[in-house]
Amino acid sequence: MHRQLGDTSFAYALLPENVGRNARLKQLAAVLDWEPVAAVVGDIYPAPEGRPSYPPLVLVKVLLLQQWYNASDPEIKAALWDRLSFRRFVGLSLQDPVPDHSMISRFRSALAARGSGECLFGEVTRQLDAAGFRVKAGTLTDATLVAAQAWRPSLDEGPGTGNATDPDAT
Repeated sequence: MHRQLGDTSFAYALLPENVGRNARLKQLAAVLDWEPVAAVVGDIYPAPEGRPSYPPLVLVKVLLLQQWYNASDPEIKAALWDRLSFRRFVGLSLQDPVPDHSMISRFRSALAARGSGECLFGEVTRQLDAAGFRVKAGTLTDATLVAAQAWRPSLDEGPGTGNATDPDAT
């Protein structure tokens, strides 16, 4: 049993036309025939009971984004929360939950255990080649803020008179 995902909401209709759109991802999504890709992974997590899993094609698209943007499992999870274009590409609506990093890792392991990963990525590469496309990997960037002990000049002191806020001042 798989989750029902991707139902568009009224919130998408309220967004300006270009918000959350990535022309390259939209073009890639349109060029690829997802049926042969889905056929390779269609029977992963087909449990008829229990907690619904993510549709395998959604997780395949997550792995593609991860590969194309050189992102770790936690980075791609964060990017899916942050980037509307990524959510649209994989088929998640604004209200859909994002797969966590362990789900992404387990799915990748399931592909490897079945030997399906090479077939899957080979099919995607074959289709892109046939359409005349080459995907160049990029990177997701993240600024990390680190609290640091900084030396700041005192506002009461004139230039060259020392600094009372400098812990090393003598």
